[in-house]
Amino acid sequence: MWREIVDFLKGSPAKLKVAKLMVELGFSIDEGGRIVCGGVEIGDSAIARVAKVDRRVVREAVSDILANPRMRKIFSGIRPAGSFLRDIAPALGYGVVEIRARPDAVGVISSATACISEAGVGIRQILAEDPDFNPDPKLLIITERQVPGEVVTKLLKIPTVKKVSLS
Repeated sequence: MWREIVDFLKGSPAKLKVAKLMVELGFSIDEGGRIVCGGVEIGDSAIARVAKVDRRVVREAVSDILANPRMRKIFSGIRPAGSFLRDIAPALGYGVVEIRARPDAVGVISSATACISEAGVGIRQILAEDPDFNPDPKLLIITERQVPGEVVTKLLKIPTVKKVSLS
């Protein structure tokens, strides 16, 4: 999907910034051409401020997207993923496992969750960053409690894993 968006907006880096922000945050375009998040309208000026573009670029990006049937379908169907607990995990008594692996790796999630569950630790949430958006993607696993140190050793034995950190 991201390759299609990049190709579609290749002539305009500013519009691409807008599209990237929308995809990352789960903002969609409704039937009226408004940028929304879960039904809440997000103003063009707010998008422009965060994307560091002129507000007119936001409206132009929306117009371009709506004029293309494929892009319209993509951007009208994007939804937010919900709240992510990483930053408040310590306050909730949860642990955070951050894993960096080769971007083309297959099976990292299943191997990592197996290591954690074998240690008797429940998993509350998982977020895998998309390698198309991030050249060094992270797998973030929120656990019901801190994982024991020996789990890190097991995680590092997964062939494609480069780095593991706990918090």
